[in-house]
Amino acid sequence: MSDTKNLVTLEQVKSHIGRNLEQRATLVGLRLNKIGRRSTLEDTPSVRGMIAKVAHLIRVVDSH
Repeated sequence: MSDTKNLVTLEQVKSHIGRNLEQRATLVGLRLNKIGRRSTLEDTPSVRGMIAKVAHLIRVVDSH
């Protein structure tokens, strides 16, 4: 049995300017706050929910 965790890499592609505070807070929770910034996180249901909330601002670069 392997101890490797599933990871997902995200990149912010649109600005948070003009978005509501909830979406801005979600980007911070995903460790994103500037266009072009990338973040690698553990692929959990809570992270997937956060991705869905700001899907129009980010893209999934890699899922492994």
